[in-house]
Amino acid sequence: MDPLSSISEELAEINGQIADIFRALSNGFQKLEKIKDVNRQSRQLEELTGKLRECKRLIKEFDREMKDMESRNDPDTNKMLNEKKQSMIKELNSYVALKKQYATNLENNKRVDLFDGPNEELHDDNVLLASSMTNQQLVDHGNQMMDETDQAIERGKKVVQETINVGTETAAALKAQTEQMSRIVNELDSIHFSIKKASQMVKEIGRQVATDKCIMALLFLIVVGVIAIIIVKLVNPSNKDIRDIPGLAPPAPSRRLLWNPNQETI
Repeated sequence: MDPLSSISEELAEINGQIADIFRALSNGFQKLEKIKDVNRQSRQLEELTGKLRECKRLIKEFDREMKDMESRNDPDTNKMLNEKKQSMIKELNSYVALKKQYATNLENNKRVDLFDGPNEELHDDNVLLASSMTNQQLVDHGNQMMDETDQAIERGKKVVQETINVGTETAAALKAQTEQMSRIVNELDSIHFSIKKASQMVKEIGRQVATDKCIMALLFLIVVGVIAIIIVKLVNPSNKDIRDIPGLAPPAPSRRLLWNPNQETI
């Protein structure tokens, strides 16, 4: 019976699944050593890679379940679970390293199979061709190969020169674009400075307008006050509470003519 069952059924189940995968990995790598065909080795390695991914997923699930139960377990139980997890990770890493080793060997074998065959056939063809030629034919063939080599070198030089020309043109275009960008940046700086100055001028004008409005409002109030005083003085000249305005003569008293019928007319 799994000792983890007394702690958690979920942990015990995950541990059993991981153990099954480890056994399958062990048997799979042993089987891989006996396989000689490159294609079969590749398929077997892909199958083992899938099992490694599944094992990694289960170990993460084991870790999450362990952390969920950490607050409910005593320190000794948590220590045992952590050691169990570290053991699983260590064993998984050993199989991952083994898989990488087999993958490298398999890649090297594929390269050998790819390049060895055609080179051997080409070598045999060259041997047969040389053995069937006379000395003059060999010289002519050698000269032809040298001419072809020279032509290939010339073509390579042309390609290099074209590449240099393209690089030069690209560098010139980049330089022109850099200068253009510098001019654009300078113009933007000038525009920003002009906008800043314009904003300051607008603020100054706004302050002046506000000051002028205050002065005009004050003058208006003074004029209205003077007019009001004049009107009051004209309407009620006997009101002593209102002083005479300097420079403005008091209103003349109204004259009333009394008619006496007994007075003789002159």
